[in-house]
Amino acid sequence: MSITERFIKYTTFCTTSDENTGLTPSTPGQMVFAEALRDELIALGLTEVSLDDNGYLMATLPANTEEKKPVIGFIAHMDTSPDASGKHVQPRIVKAYDGKDIVLNEAEHIVLETAKYPEILNYKGQDIIVTNGKTLLGADDKAGIAEIISACEYLIAHPEIKHGKIRIGFTPDEEIGCGADHFDVQKFGADFAYTMDGGAVGELEFENFNAAGAKITVHGTNVHPGYGYHKMQNSMRIAFQLAVMLPRWETPEHTEGYEGFYHLTSMNGTVENTVLTYIIRDHDRARFESRKKELMHLVRKVNREYGEGTCEIEIRDQYYNMREKIEPVMYIIDLAKEAMKRAGVTPNVKPIRGGTDGARLSFEGLPCPNIFAGGENFHSRFEYLPVPSLEKAMEVILQIVQLA
Repeated sequence: MSITERFIKYTTFCTTSDENTGLTPSTPGQMVFAEALRDELIALGLTEVSLDDNGYLMATLPANTEEKKPVIGFIAHMDTSPDASGKHVQPRIVKAYDGKDIVLNEAEHIVLETAKYPEILNYKGQDIIVTNGKTLLGADDKAGIAEIISACEYLIAHPEIKHGKIRIGFTPDEEIGCGADHFDVQKFGADFAYTMDGGAVGELEFENFNAAGAKITVHGTNVHPGYGYHKMQNSMRIAFQLAVMLPRWETPEHTEGYEGFYHLTSMNGTVENTVLTYIIRDHDRARFESRKKELMHLVRKVNREYGEGTCEIEIRDQYYNMREKIEPVMYIIDLAKEAMKRAGVTPNVKPIRGGTDGARLSFEGLPCPNIFAGGENFHSRFEYLPVPSLEKAMEVILQIVQLA
């Protein structure tokens, strides 16, 4: 099975995560996928294959040399983002992309336009895997899984390539900030690891956002609107008042690089009750803490105006910037850079405007920077994956284990 065939097969599994279930994994499709992967790993000949009740899958490719080498881990996540549907994904390959707009769905006039997504022009002449315009593709992070398993399959078929012990780990619920919640670092037993969860070819990342999620609940009072004078308290209007107090330019659509933001991800309400869900992001730890305090301040301000208890807030930290944990072991970044160069890839070291399981794992004692998986436009109906990028990521894995 080619790596492309393997990836396309994986996209047929619906593994959308859901932050509202309170379960691990949060959705049953992730466990179905994990069980299929477990069976595939066993069939390939990997050892120490284990799948726990929380959906964490681990396995070993034993060392084939007596030379002392570090135990290296490769990690990817099985879930896809709830930001777009992951059900009934129908990928197709655009052969030798010609540099023009790609019609994803002619009947519904859904087009991947070069004017909106100019990065796709970097892949002119390449085969590109796209969606049918109704779902995401799932390259985030089924591409990473395909790359890791295909690399292991290649190493098994080529014993002349000497390598140390390799550990692989596939996690659930990364997209909802819970991918490392039940990851057993001691059981995994790697000296260091890499998540294969980045974007475009060449990306190498060891700085990420500090991240938190906030849930703001606004309570109102409903009466007949004809008799609401000095009685009705519309929770939706109060919630909107709070939302517009935040700086309008500190949102995802107005920030880049190291700039942080507040992002309103959902707003559901009635006159009686409205819930705002935010994510809070910043690379700088002090600014991150300041952002959380600002949200709490606004809640207190609303309560002073409308009465104590009108507005409630819950904030939960999700992960922190891994840079402080990677800097003492920068040789693992140098190793990845050299591996990319040997694979014919120019390293592009940049901050992650997001997070990975590796961020939290780094704080739990497993240094874990992030390497490109190759896709573009993640979490979107316009997600796509150039086939050469998929293949290059696998080649980088092979180079890392040889160089270590």
